[in-house]
This record gives sequence, structure tokens and C-alpha cells, in this order.
Amino acid sequence: MNFKRLSAACLVILALGATLAFVKPDDGLVTRIMAQLDKWRTEHPQEKVYLHFDKPNYAIGDDIWFKAYVTIGSDHRLSAYSDILNIDLIDENDSVKRSLKLPLTAGLAAGDFALADSMAEGNYRIRAYTNWMRNEGDAYFFDKTIAVTNSISNKVFTKTIYNYSNVNGKPKTDAVITYTDLNGIPYVSKPVSYEVEINGKQVTRGKGITDGKGNITATFATNTNVAFVSGHISTDIKFDDKHIATKVIPVKALSNKVDVQFFPESGNMLNGVFSKVAFKAVGADGLGVNIKGYITDDQNNQITNLSEAHFGMGTFNFEPESGKNYKAHVTYPDGSEGVIDLPNASDNGYILNINNFRDDRVFVTIVPGKNAASGTANSLSGLTIIAQSGGELCYAGKSKDGATTFSAVIPKEKFPSGIVQFTLLSAAGEPLNERLIFIQNPDGLKLAVSSEKQSYKPREKVTINLNAKNSGDKPVIGSFSAAVIDEAKVATDEAGEGSIFSTLLLTSDLRGYIEKPNYYFTNVNAETKANLDVLMLTQGYRRFEWKQLLADKFTPIVFKPEKSLEITGHLKTFGGKPVPNGKVTLVSTAGGMFILDTVADAEGKFTFKNLIFRDSLKFLVQARTAKDRKNLDITLDNVTPQPVGRNKNWPDLQTNINDGVSAYLINSKKVFDEQVKYGVGNHTIVLKEVVIKEKRENPFQSSANLNGGGNADQTLTAKDLIYGGGMLSQVLQSRLNFVIFRNGIPYSTRSPNTPMQVIVDGTYFEADFLDNITPNDVATVEVLRTIGNTAIYGSRGAGGVLVITTKRGGGSSVYNRYAPGIVTYAPKGYYRAREFYAPKYDDPKTNAAMQDLRSTIYWAPDLITNQDGNTSMSFFNADGRGTYRVIIEGIDAEGNLGRQVYRYKVE
Repeated sequence: MNFKRLSAACLVILALGATLAFVKPDDGLVTRIMAQLDKWRTEHPQEKVYLHFDKPNYAIGDDIWFKAYVTIGSDHRLSAYSDILNIDLIDENDSVKRSLKLPLTAGLAAGDFALADSMAEGNYRIRAYTNWMRNEGDAYFFDKTIAVTNSISNKVFTKTIYNYSNVNGKPKTDAVITYTDLNGIPYVSKPVSYEVEINGKQVTRGKGITDGKGNITATFATNTNVAFVSGHISTDIKFDDKHIATKVIPVKALSNKVDVQFFPESGNMLNGVFSKVAFKAVGADGLGVNIKGYITDDQNNQITNLSEAHFGMGTFNFEPESGKNYKAHVTYPDGSEGVIDLPNASDNGYILNINNFRDDRVFVTIVPGKNAASGTANSLSGLTIIAQSGGELCYAGKSKDGATTFSAVIPKEKFPSGIVQFTLLSAAGEPLNERLIFIQNPDGLKLAVSSEKQSYKPREKVTINLNAKNSGDKPVIGSFSAAVIDEAKVATDEAGEGSIFSTLLLTSDLRGYIEKPNYYFTNVNAETKANLDVLMLTQGYRRFEWKQLLADKFTPIVFKPEKSLEITGHLKTFGGKPVPNGKVTLVSTAGGMFILDTVADAEGKFTFKNLIFRDSLKFLVQARTAKDRKNLDITLDNVTPQPVGRNKNWPDLQTNINDGVSAYLINSKKVFDEQVKYGVGNHTIVLKEVVIKEKRENPFQSSANLNGGGNADQTLTAKDLIYGGGMLSQVLQSRLNFVIFRNGIPYSTRSPNTPMQVIVDGTYFEADFLDNITPNDVATVEVLRTIGNTAIYGSRGAGGVLVITTKRGGGSSVYNRYAPGIVTYAPKGYYRAREFYAPKYDDPKTNAAMQDLRSTIYWAPDLITNQDGNTSMSFFNADGRGTYRVIIEGIDAEGNLGRQVYRYKVE
């Protein structure tokens, strides 16, 4: 990013009257701001992540397919800063169910999650971030809430309606829960028990019988009002003589209370100055509530009206008078009313008014408060106004001494698309006012999507063509992803879906929840632009604080950009002193043994860089001092996982996740039955009911024995070693048959001159390694001596094999210490994305008898346009008839974004 080039092009003021002054290069404050923004951008480049999913909703048994786009800077170019992306699948209990590391190639990657049959239905989250993004906190991570339904093993479906009231000053909630089967037939006269938990505490429990409509009411009250509710109702219904179904229903609110806040434009209302005020009404469930009403003064004179708003947001204009107070009289959707005080107006200060409703220009006006004695406007002397986007300074203006007005007209082409922050600063650099606007320049990619015809038959081959051009109608080379779904099966909501525009240009820069962000990018018109401007008035931008920025106090950098997988650590004595020049060896035996060596530096630090390995691969790290002594301590820099905080999109949690998706549920059950019928798909085996009288634990289940755990000439378990003492070779010497030990090295009597191969938790060691293991840490020992057991090890098993499994070897720990100078480590490695399967009906090997019930017809994460801007994809339709929806998104080398939705018929 060339700051000087961008700044020279962006510093623009169109003067209106003699009171304005152009910014000069030698202006001290502007020069300092430019320098600090340049420094901030250089030291804290902002990465953003967007994931394009194949569809908006999923069911147990589905696969979630996604394409990742990682960009950097205000021009949204694909990032080369980080080369690794972290993606987590999180359940509604804020537990990470699965975590992936994907290698980024020029800021791009593709991946998938399989929703196993054993998973529970509910609200899940998918978050994505680079290690570098952790410095700014998880508020700027990609984080999407998805509903996952279940029709495979689910026999009971619920719908819950909450009713709220107050009893003796305490909020009371009545949850009316309806129980039905997949086809909507209610479960009548069925016993139900329930427990209610709010913010980690059980508040009530009860039981009852469903009525003739399958309903039961769970009633509970809480002692205090809380701003944020995290809770659930756990119910058990006995729906037939032998089966009980547990259903967990989210609780998002404890009342129908609406919070109304007022946001004067740029932060202030001034007496005697006509100005704009925005308002935002939010329900207890976090969603916007449309209100109406009017504003009165303290003599109850009606001043202006509050019109119905968009997602609970709206604006009104009025001129407050000195000495008067103002109130808002609000009518809520349920007919109730409330009176709310407006913020007090000031006599002194400024209003930063921005008109952003023209397509080509932004109008900026600074209005000062009036002098109380003379009624004249206060001076604007020494004020500076600047506008920045992503740290790029795009506008700067300074008033002349004695000026009482300030206006400017700025061409929108001088701003990048996205959020622009205008700030008014005093002569000392103190921020006085702030105003956000959103720039929607016509700089998006023009994506032309076409097919040979508009109507096809089931299972007919379809070719979709894509042509990509930039705003100047020139073809572009870009990377795109495409999903084709059957809208008869998958319910879609264009406004409610995320998109590459709404994520990279809007939500990735704002803290807090934004309702239906893609609304502002769907069918863009004067109304959506006006509503987007209201959003800017009510939402804060805090990538940095001006005071800290100008004072050169930047957020400390804790997390480095990941360029490759690496294993690092420190060598120390057991007294805590560094061990310089220690020899460190990294060993892995998966897929053939490899060994890497390095030497620790003067501080005892060692690093193995540029590693490439798959997920969950286990390594052994062994170290010795420069004098070949092994009595030292290895401390690995085991990166702490990113904690899971509160879901910033918690209002998107669906209480009734099955609402509106009955077609999808029915189809999901048909898909499962069809796959079971033909023996395809990766499904859990469903067995008939059995009674288990006793469960015998297999002590060898974690064994790395290639013959299978326990298949050996002799086996020992931990209980066989409890009476031993001393080193492990001494303990085993008296317990192993036909094995002799010389200087701690085991030999089989069948090959008395060849040491036995020692394998610990799947890692191969030299035979003298045994005494590095504490006997109490051993879970099992397997002796392989005869040719039938050693043949699978080839030449390594020529002298026999000792397979040792430690008590920690098969556990969940990724970092185990066996002995001084030795640790094992199973770090998170790269996930290898699967390939989307789509049947090819022109191939005779395809099973044509099996019903094709796909909801995702095709997924293509790696479409690349050529120099003419063209590419295409071909696939076969499924059996479903109706409308098929094609969603294509992507980006070119200049950071221009594109999205196009295309539909065709299958009849």
C-alpha cells in the first residue's frame, strides 16, 4: 500500500466561500495525523475474512462447504500477510466441536465440515480468523450463526411461543411449547418434564401432560432484570411407551421490554441549531422493534413525530431551545406506551452534518453553537476535519481563523467503498465530533451469469457460464466460488444472508450486532441507502482511539502472522536457567519416519520452521545439552487456543429452528433413508435396541500395535507393573518372557544380537530409550517376538518389537512429558479439504436407480476467470423440480468484489 500516492489523490476540498482554507503540507496537525495513520496501517494492517457457504441452513448428516476470502487494507486486496486460517465450529454451549487449520494461497482457501449423525440439533456458529487478527479481539472475526436441524433420528419437533408479564415486580415468562412429529401431527396426552436454566443457574423445574394440541406451558420467574440472557429449557417427553426425547429450547429474553436510545448526529444536540437525531429501539431478544411516537418539550408541546422505523431505527429533525427539556412519547408494537428523556442539548459545541444522499458527492457542514449573549455563531477557528477509511486518509480540511461557517463538497470517487469515518478535531488534536457514512461506489465487479436455456429436465446436464468485468467494463482475472441449490428444498432469505459485500465492507468493521446486513446490498435504492445512513448514525466504529493514536500508543502486538506451521520451544535446566546450544531433534513416524535437527540459541530457544503436516500428527521432541546430557527441561510454545466468548450475533439464535424448513427436513430424512438403502454415505450404524449387562474396557484400545491392540506374544497392563520399582528396564526384566536386558537394552532370545525396536505411543525410539519412561506412566506393554507378529514391521522388527502405550498416550492432551529431555506433541496441522461429490449421469458407473435428492446441486470453490474474464462449470441436475438458484461470489486482483444470483427452472 502506497500511502503517499493515496494521500495525494485523496486530499481534496472544494471551497465554498472565503472562510475555507486548503490543507497545506506543512500543517502540523494534519501532517501528524497522516504520519500516525501511516504508522498504524504499517504496523497494524487489518485483515478481514469472509466465508462463502453453499447454502444458508443445514441438517444433521449434511456437509457444510465453504470458500474463504482473506483480504487486507481498505482496498480489500487478497492478503499475503497470513498464510494460515483458523476455522471453528462452535455449538450453542460455546464449545468448539471442531477446529480446522487451512493453508492460504494468496488469501484463498476452501474447506468443509461434516455434520455427523451423532451431533445434536441446535444453533451453531462458524467463526474464522487469522492468528494476526487476534490482536484486535474477536469482535472483528468472521462469525456466523447457522441453524442445524435433525430429521434422521429426531421423532419430536417443537415450536415455542414466549409470553411475558410481571408478577409482584418480577418478570414472569410463560413458554408455550408445542410437540409434533415430522409431519406436524401433535403429540397428545404425553408426559413432559422440564428444567429451566438462565445464565448458568437453574430457576425452576416442573412436569405436565400435553393437551389436545400437543402443548404444555413452562412457567418461570427471575429475581432480577438482566440485559443479556443465555438460557434454555430442557424438556423430556415420553412420546411412546419405550422412548423419551430430550429437546433443548433456547431462552433469549425474559420480557418484552424495549430499549430505546437516541443518537444526535455527530454526538451533540445544540440549542438554537436545527439538527438530526437518530433513534434505535431494540427488544430484549436483541432484534430491532418498530416504534412510533412524538417529541414534546417540557410544556408538553408536540415538536415532531417519530415515524415507524427500519429494524427499529429511524431519524427526526428539530431545533432544541435553551432552557428546555425534551421527551419522546413512544408507542410499542403491543400498544403499550412509554416516555423517554432525550439527551440534553448544549449551548456550546459543534454539529458535524453530512448529507450522503447524492450518488456522486458528499456534502459536509460544520455548524457551531450560538453565543448565548449575542445570539451569533461561535468561531470555528483552529478546527480540523478529516475523513479516513481503514487508516487511509481520504480528506482533510482546516478552517481559517475567525471563520463561522464551514462547508465542503467531496466527490465520492475519492473514497473507497465501505465505512468512512469523519472526525472533527480541535487545534490541540482533541476529537470533538464523529460521524460515520457508508460509501457505495459503483466499483463492484460486473458478473454476467448465463446458461444455454432457462428450463431443464431433471438429471440433465447444465453448463453455467461466467463473465467478469470491472466497473470500467474491462475483463478481469479473478477467483470465484459458486453454489447451486434447489430452492424447493432450501428456504432462502437474500436480505438475511451474509455476502461478500456485507461482510468485507460492513460487518467486519463494526462492533456489535447488525440485523440482516445483506439487506443494504440487495436491490440498492434510495430507501436502502437512507436506512444504511441511519445504521451509520447508531453504530460505533472503534478500530482505534484518536487520543491513543496521536499519542503513539498503539495496541501491543501479541500474535504474529502465521506464515507456516512451526514448532518452537525453550530448553532450560530444572532450575529454570536457559540451556544454550542444546541439540534438539524432531521425530515423526507417520507415513515414513522423518527426523529434523536444530540447535538452540544462546537463550535456549529452538524453532522448527516451514513444516507441512496433517491434522493430529504426533511428534517427539528430544533434546540434549551441548555436552550430550539429557537431564533438561523442554518447554514447548504451545499456542493457547482462542477462547470462545459471547456470540456477538446472539439475536440470530433461532428459538424454533424447524420453522419454515419443513420441506428441507422431509427431504433430509428421505436422503438418509435412500443412502442407507444403497449403503452409501458416512452414517452412524443404527442398531436395534439391546441391553448391555456389562461393559468391559479394552486396555489396548489406544495401542499403536500394527497387528491390532492386544495381538502380541505377551501383554502386560499397568496392574502388572504396580509392584515394580526402579527404572522401566528393571521392572520389565522380571516380567517379560524370552526377553533379556543388557545395559537397559531389550533383546529377544530369538535374535540375541539385535536390539528390539521400541515404540512408544506410535513413535519409534532407539532401544536405550526405555529408561526415559517412568513405570507408573505405562498403561500397556506388548511383546512381539514371533514372525507372525513382527512381519508387518519389516526390517524394523527383525529383533522383535516392544509396543508401549502410556497412560497419557491415547488421551486428549496434545503435549506430554515422558522424561527429562523428551516430550511428545500433537499440534493442530493442516486440514485437507474434501472434494464435493456430484453424480455424472453420462457415466454408466453412476447408480441411476438411486433417487437424487440433493439440496446442494453443485459446489465449485475454485472458479478462475481467464484473461477474457470467462470461466464455466458443468454439472447434472438432481431429481427435484422447481427453481434452482446459482450464487456466485468472488474477487479480482485489485480487490474489487462481485456477487451475482442467477436462477433457472427444472421441469
